[in-house]
Amino acid sequence: MLKSILIHPDPRLKKTCAPVADLSDDLRDLAADMLETMYDAPGIGLAAPQVGVLNRLIVMDCIKDGDPEPTVMFNPEVLASSDDLNTYEEGCLSIPEQFADVTRPAEVRVGWVDMNGNPQEKDFDGLWATCVQHEIDHLNGKLFIDYLGPMKRQMMTRRSAKMKRERARG
Repeated sequence: MLKSILIHPDPRLKKTCAPVADLSDDLRDLAADMLETMYDAPGIGLAAPQVGVLNRLIVMDCIKDGDPEPTVMFNPEVLASSDDLNTYEEGCLSIPEQFADVTRPAEVRVGWVDMNGNPQEKDFDGLWATCVQHEIDHLNGKLFIDYLGPMKRQMMTRRSAKMKRERARG
């Protein structure tokens, strides 16, 4: 089932999310709904707070051409990151139609719990590394615009707020 994606500014997007203590069927259903919502948007990642749920859950799939690789992570955390940096133009489904260059570690090792409750660990690089860091930031109440200078961040927030008002009017 498609979920509504919160648009910045929304106070829920700035909250730190609670760890998932117990994998319930409701949380697995939420993960499936989030994947459906992400693909429909279309996007390559989505974090639970973006659909109004303050739990540590992200979904992502950075495959644009070819077989999809849907990835669901409960309680993801960056375990290690490279000294090498990459800069990607990032966007966010909660800040529609706005993009900016963000510099992050080029490679990260991430640990998480999968849909079956099994611990996982994997190294990510390229777009996958950027995406997983962006989504984990959401779980900590951080948006990609928080990496920008105050003027640019303010401008993007105003633009997003205006779009949010226009959507509310229908």
